[in-house]
Amino acid sequence: MTLGFAPPTAASLRSSSESANRLARILEPAEWSAAGIPLLRSPREVVGGLHSRHTPTPSMAVLAILDHEERIAASASFVRRSTPTDGWEFRNALLAHLRRVIPHDLRRRTPVRTAVLMYCREGDERWTEEDGAWMWGLRDACTLHGLRCGAYITLTRAGWQVLGEGRGGRRPSSDSIPLPLGEGPAELGRLTPRTASGATEPLRRAAAR
Repeated sequence: MTLGFAPPTAASLRSSSESANRLARILEPAEWSAAGIPLLRSPREVVGGLHSRHTPTPSMAVLAILDHEERIAASASFVRRSTPTDGWEFRNALLAHLRRVIPHDLRRRTPVRTAVLMYCREGDERWTEEDGAWMWGLRDACTLHGLRCGAYITLTRAGWQVLGEGRGGRRPSSDSIPLPLGEGPAELGRLTPRTASGATEPLRRAAAR
């Protein structure tokens, strides 16, 4: 009797390669912190404003573009598709929505606007590979659209957390009832017309198809 190992099939090699590529498109918290991501001056106000405007539920991503005064110039929300956790897929989704809501700044020598991503998900506030893939996707999408890469925020039942900064709070959470616009944090009154919910509703409907 001859003992040995069967050679790997083309399918298994392809699957192994795809898995390695997905892992390469993930940023860990230490890498994120070392990337020099600018800190939000008022994270609670930004989170509260986006929560009131988009009412995120688990698996929903809220993308916001901030100007140099940290005012929201545009925003969009969409539901993550049932695809493997891959920063490349997330990058494409973010880039598509950026192109819909705001012109690129590729002609500028340095970015003047910052993109921030808030992702509502199940689980606790601890980093996951899914978070790492969103981080990779956000950074790459910002580069391709001429924006500065900003904070990545998770929203769970326990509250919100700015990953890589150690800042967070209990409210709002994924279970919170959103405050009406114009109430609560001062940031709500600073949102510009370009963030109007009417601009994001078609994106939600498209994501639900």
